[in-house]
Amino acid sequence: MTGNEFRFFLSCDINLPVTFRVEALEGDLQDPSNSVEDSKNWSPTSELYVECALYIDGVLFGLTTRTRLAAIEKPCRWNELVTLSAKYRDLTANAQLALTVWDVSRPRQEVAVGGATLRLFNSKKQLKTGKQKLRLWRGCVGDGAIATSTPGKVPKTERGELERLEKLLNKYERGQLEHIPWLDKLTMKAMELVKEEESKRSGGTHLHLIVDLRTFEHPVAFQELGAHLLMQSPISPCNELVVVWDPEVGRQNPCENKQLKLARSVTRGMIDRDMKPSANERKEIQKILKYPPTRNLSGEERQLLWKFRFSLMSERRALTKFLRCVDWSDAQEAKQAVDLMRRWAKIDIADALELLSPLFESEEVRAYAVTVLERAEDEELHCYLLQLVQALRFERSDKSRLAFFLVLRAVQNFDLASFLRWYITVELSDPSYAKRFYSIYEIFEDSMMKITVNGREDCVGEKMWQSLVRQTELTAQLCTIMRDVKNVRGSTQKKIDKLRQLLSGLLSELTYFDEVLSEHKTIVGYLQQFHPDEAGPFGISATCLETFVKSCAGYCVIMYILGVGDRHLDNLLLRDDGRLFHVDFGFILGRDPKPFPPPMKLCKEMVEAMGGAESQHYGRFKSYCCEAYNILRKSSNLILNLFHLMAGANIPDIASDPEKGILKLQEKFRLDLDDEEAVQFFQSLINDSVSALFPQMVETIHRWAQYWR
Repeated sequence: MTGNEFRFFLSCDINLPVTFRVEALEGDLQDPSNSVEDSKNWSPTSELYVECALYIDGVLFGLTTRTRLAAIEKPCRWNELVTLSAKYRDLTANAQLALTVWDVSRPRQEVAVGGATLRLFNSKKQLKTGKQKLRLWRGCVGDGAIATSTPGKVPKTERGELERLEKLLNKYERGQLEHIPWLDKLTMKAMELVKEEESKRSGGTHLHLIVDLRTFEHPVAFQELGAHLLMQSPISPCNELVVVWDPEVGRQNPCENKQLKLARSVTRGMIDRDMKPSANERKEIQKILKYPPTRNLSGEERQLLWKFRFSLMSERRALTKFLRCVDWSDAQEAKQAVDLMRRWAKIDIADALELLSPLFESEEVRAYAVTVLERAEDEELHCYLLQLVQALRFERSDKSRLAFFLVLRAVQNFDLASFLRWYITVELSDPSYAKRFYSIYEIFEDSMMKITVNGREDCVGEKMWQSLVRQTELTAQLCTIMRDVKNVRGSTQKKIDKLRQLLSGLLSELTYFDEVLSEHKTIVGYLQQFHPDEAGPFGISATCLETFVKSCAGYCVIMYILGVGDRHLDNLLLRDDGRLFHVDFGFILGRDPKPFPPPMKLCKEMVEAMGGAESQHYGRFKSYCCEAYNILRKSSNLILNLFHLMAGANIPDIASDPEKGILKLQEKFRLDLDDEEAVQFFQSLINDSVSALFPQMVETIHRWAQYWR
């Protein structure tokens, strides 16, 4: 950059969320001026968090955000990045942060340690950047009013040498002052001495909160969205080329931009309120509403839904599509969208799950989705619990509305509590989100410990929590047994004998595991042993065989849709009541270590157990398959939304390319077919799979390998 150039950004052009880092609290929590009685109430083991709120022109914007809990140290450190729902382009010249430090060490009571307010633009309307040292007003909550009662800036009359040096240090850290290592080292030591002297002079009565605001490559000047900046050309004393910044470069055509704004302007709300779509427009809208959640909307489709948003409020299926049309960077448009959302026809659980996907960042939208989930019974919630835990990754805060909802429901149902604890425990191994899930784990444990019966604290919650913890101990024992068996040299039978030996005692009920064909030769022979019936088909009770047929059909359909691979007889298990089920899902979405796998995971032993391909039982099996396939097709949106919530999970076949994976899943539903066409399609898949020869050869090779192993 030459001396004749001055580069800067305009705030209205920065389409990034407002972020800053809450670093530390400096000073003594115990106020020396407090009475002896107040000092007794102060706890040296206090736990603190910082509540952050954005106020625009004195009005709260979005939801408040909280940091994690931090125990008292000197200084007390959070060093946590906070991301707000607003973007820099939304800010006004009077935008400010209201920060409050809360102490939660006292039982069932939160005490405000102190609050401060920070204006985001200085008197020259330039965005503040870098570290800011805010003086806290003890016992007060951060006040977001324009004429705030808790200004974080130290008054001029009280500023000393330390404030001047810290201002220079801020410039130094932003690279605005030259770095001279040997001189910088001496200066830092001198600053520490000045800091100690200032602390002695003030008696340690002041508390300061250190926050680090985002820094940009160039200064950021305040500019209202849509306004034009008029600049005077710099005057040069000599005849040289001068570079002048043109504010119109890279912008939209003003006429087109104006037309778009008029078309979507919230000021036209009264006109739009009475507008009804024509027959063709209604047909187009209905087509859009049938789109799967994976499909992106075009500009024309988004404009159409926005135009008729008021007439669509009674159509619950339209809410998720409408919210995708909102320009969330426009504060006014976002405000109206949230207002309409709260008055919209109640959506179902499947749509609520979509609103918790990473596509929706608005805290208000995600909080609304939780209110819908609150209507679900525990049994239904249990079905989606894994995906809801994954959705916690997409929340803006560790202490989100979703996190507290899951904890609240889990402490009221032991089964939910057991699964929730395991799902959270698994996430602790992911370094990217470990801090968040540790925080939720602590909230969960604390809530379980506080469970009472009839208002009496008799350690019920503690006993329940210890019962959950013992599950981890059992798992550790089983893992140890698994490693010991793996290290046994010799045949498979030797490994089985060693496993039975290790499981004897407390785990003796797990020692019965006769892999079925090797012991009984056929599936029919196995079922005859447990459910004999001379009058029944193949000497088996009709109920048992029907259970087998239905479970085969259900698993064949879901294995096809999820594209589960590596299917062989060792990971097909059978219970003595006829229920067949699969294990070992290390390959999904079409990935398979075996060459040329069939589309349907249906082995000849299963067909033989039904009486062969010409039997009535096999015909009923195919009928069940087609019926189940069409039922799942009608719930495709729910399944796709659940899958989308798993996009961030550390599952290799999903994490490698989530977008491609969800499109593969969508393709399996064949949403382009009607029910009758889908039946024909699925029957052809079954026929092709049964007649496939190559998978039978692979299975035979697999058996030989198992024998010689």
